[in-house]
Amino acid sequence: MNEKTTRRKHPVRTGIIAGSAAIALLLGGGAWWAADRFLIEHVEIADVSAYEASLAATGEEADAEPDSATEGVVSGSSYSDGATSVDVTTVTTGTGDDTLTYYVAEVTLSDATRLRSAFAKDSFGENIIETPSAIAESVGAVFAINGDYYGFRDTGIVIRNGVVYRDEGAREGLAFYTDGRVEVYDETTTSADELLADGVWNTLSFGPAIVEDGAVVDGIEDVEVDTNPGNHSIQGEQPRTAVGVIDENHLVFVVVDGRSPGYSRGATLPELGEIMAGLGATTAYNLDGGGSSTMYFDGALVNDPLGRGTERGTSDILYLAW
Repeated sequence: MNEKTTRRKHPVRTGIIAGSAAIALLLGGGAWWAADRFLIEHVEIADVSAYEASLAATGEEADAEPDSATEGVVSGSSYSDGATSVDVTTVTTGTGDDTLTYYVAEVTLSDATRLRSAFAKDSFGENIIETPSAIAESVGAVFAINGDYYGFRDTGIVIRNGVVYRDEGAREGLAFYTDGRVEVYDETTTSADELLADGVWNTLSFGPAIVEDGAVVDGIEDVEVDTNPGNHSIQGEQPRTAVGVIDENHLVFVVVDGRSPGYSRGATLPELGEIMAGLGATTAYNLDGGGSSTMYFDGALVNDPLGRGTERGTSDILYLAW
């Protein structure tokens, strides 16, 4: 496996949604600020695939995804190519309004770089969204979950597929390394360059960590991820998405449905931690939840976000390609 050595970052902004000046004329100052902050697309890189390919062509990016050992095959709710596998299961507990339904994907990777990231509309920036299924289909994913919704904020360290996109440390992040390690780290004590030098392939910036050393982390029910205006609480019984580490190149992903009495009430963060620890995760990390919580497998939506059978747009996914 090759380690990433890219130092190129902060590319020139390539565009902002057309017509924003016209919108400004129609809105008052406060309304315009809110639209600009939460609704209007701010595109920094308009063609991420081409951008990453250009780095690969100059030798500045880690090698492309390795070939599978054999052609990938789906059988029921499982996928295998001989070296990489995905097994999806459904778990339901409780009855009546206490019913909790969640989906588990146990993933074994032949190589850590098989797990990749993709952005909505193949663009990097703020407020750029697509449904996770649409993003997954555009990149030929056999399996995907929603990511950290990096585009809602302008902070955090964002390294994806061995490329730096943002270096504004602010919170507890998660780093996936090319050698198969996955570690929780403090963004404020390091930099994207240092992480790349250590072999980081992908980072996520949401949190908090919910399992450490195989035990549920104390106090997670009181953690605040962001203080941004308009940010919703991550506490209480909510739809959830989490990633857990069982061993090197052996991961478990969980998506919990919620806000649907009789089908799934949602989980608290301590409950999510208990689920992940029970699945054998020694480390687990909370990702964007609510209506964003999505699992995709073999061309279809696995879960039922908010009990509506529809998805909410988000800014990114983690995925495994065919």
